[in-house]
Amino acid sequence: MKPVWFILWVMVLGQIALWTFAPDKPKQQESAGDGRPYGDTEQYAVESRDSQRKAAMATLDLPWSSRCGEARKQFISGVNEYYYQRQNQYERYPEIHGKLGADYIAAQWSTGDDKRIERLTQEAYANGYLKPSDFDGVGGKLVAAVVKNERITGKGCAS
Repeated sequence: MKPVWFILWVMVLGQIALWTFAPDKPKQQESAGDGRPYGDTEQYAVESRDSQRKAAMATLDLPWSSRCGEARKQFISGVNEYYYQRQNQYERYPEIHGKLGADYIAAQWSTGDDKRIERLTQEAYANGYLKPSDFDGVGGKLVAAVVKNERITGKGCAS
């Protein structure tokens, strides 16, 4: 056997041994963040959250008949925008600001209006007017969590 092939064979076996027996990489620890609960532009985020709440409540307060047919897209879009922004902030604040950010943003999205939006979402789900699969991945995660203990009792637009 030629020495080149032997060296190549030893290198391949060595690489396989490294992949097989090397310890796993340590899991990434939770970010300590930047030591602040929010960033310099938080005043705009607060205004945006208020605007999102108002728009979601206006959408969820529409008559049941406006949740079907051509208007259904607008209904789903109005609810999706609220849950998309909320879930996105639930993910970004801890990523950027650590535990301080997670605690802060959880408190920011726990107002009476947020509870009402959740209740109206659960009601719309139970009556068959929406389902988590109607929403994009980010917003859909939170909608699924909000309606997880609800039972569908209505037929929505099918009735």
